[in-house]
Amino acid sequence: MSIKVNCLNPIAACGLDMLGDNYEITENTNEAEAILVRSAGMHDMDLPKSLLAVARAGAGVNNIPLDACAEKGIVVFNTPGANANGVKELVIASLLLAARDITGGIKWCQDNKDDENIAKSGEKAKKAFAGTEIKGKKLGIIGLGAIGVLVANAANRLGMDVYGCDPYLSVEHALNMSRDVTMVKTNEELYEMCDYLTVHVPLLDSTKGMFNKEAFDKMKDGVVLLNFSRDTLVNEDDIKVALESGKVAKYVVDFPNPTTVKLPNTTVTPHLGASTQESEDNCAKMAVSEIRDFMENGNIKNSVNYPNCDAGVCQTAGRITIAHKNVPNMLSQFTTLFSKDGVNIENMVNKSRGNFAYTILDICSDSTDEVVKELEALDGVIRVRVIK
Repeated sequence: MSIKVNCLNPIAACGLDMLGDNYEITENTNEAEAILVRSAGMHDMDLPKSLLAVARAGAGVNNIPLDACAEKGIVVFNTPGANANGVKELVIASLLLAARDITGGIKWCQDNKDDENIAKSGEKAKKAFAGTEIKGKKLGIIGLGAIGVLVANAANRLGMDVYGCDPYLSVEHALNMSRDVTMVKTNEELYEMCDYLTVHVPLLDSTKGMFNKEAFDKMKDGVVLLNFSRDTLVNEDDIKVALESGKVAKYVVDFPNPTTVKLPNTTVTPHLGASTQESEDNCAKMAVSEIRDFMENGNIKNSVNYPNCDAGVCQTAGRITIAHKNVPNMLSQFTTLFSKDGVNIENMVNKSRGNFAYTILDICSDSTDEVVKELEALDGVIRVRVIK
């Protein structure tokens, strides 16, 4: 029987082509076992009982009810790094747009396009659009994930003095970062010395409104702030005051809303960060790969509401996966149940994340309906799947 996949947004064909003959695209969300989504809102959606996985073709997952999905055993994936280069290139372009009034110069040319002496007029007018060079300026990067590291390396090659802060910097990203990037321990250190600040952190309760009056007061006068993460990381009342006073010279933000589009000295783009053909293709292919590995092998990679858990391809007679609460005594109950039924467990992988956990069990015999029912009856078990 085909695995039914619903696309809430258009997904690049190069990704959908990877699904294979045992998958079927369905327009009916109520029968979907997997959903592929980009920006469509899912918070008001009735999650069907058939739904096993949601893959977001992108990094941000604000449009997906993560807790509600976890409670139902629905694993939510995202695609970290797939759109990183596209965002990086726009950040670098925005650094240049903020340093030099390129958009002002373009607008002047358009406004004066009927002037037969525009070349001569332009020589007189151009001083109004003069700017500065970014070479030798200090750039502070808050968040050194896939995007932040690429921005750091690119800015370093352009001759900027690059500083970074990320208490959760991974080994992978640290190894990929230029040795010329200087790490600091706190954001406040960046505020005090940097001419430019760019933020690349997720929107969490702890980061919402992190750029507020207190933060702006600690920054250098005339700082430039770039925000390609989420608009609500910035307190918009406070940045309006900072822009009006000149404390913040320019604000570049990739999220238009009724407030940002009216802020002074602000350049707003319509969420263009990952709007490249390459980014959309990369996100689609990664999302489909995650769905396939989960549906066919039970493995979890790049989940945002369940732990990553990988047992490879099953080499035994059977494989069962269990989404369950992260509480004591769950594993012993699983092993006791299998032992009672005379089923030998050859391999077991268990990972936890917050309130939830996930277990993969490779067994040396076929799974039975009775075993599945006994597992489902255990207190704390959310969902049981027979993979093989």
